Amino acid sequence: MKEVDFFGVFLSPFLLWGTVAFLLLLLVRSLFGRLGVYAHVWHRPLFDLSLYLILFAILVLFAWSLLS
Repeated sequence: MKEVDFFGVFLSPFLLWGTVAFLLLLLVRSLFGRLGVYAHVWHRPLFDLSLYLILFAILVLFAWSLLS
């Protein structure tokens, strides 16, 4: 993996993928809130953390398959 050059600052690709995963998490959270999914969730922060990790893993695997 190579670093991303952002205005002269080299950043890890994981930072970029983590940011994209967080933005996707915000979208999914608002969708789940409107659909009433959180009424069936026991521990919302733990659910959100798990959802973030799933989204992050999907992004990393997708990027890995594109780069390989």
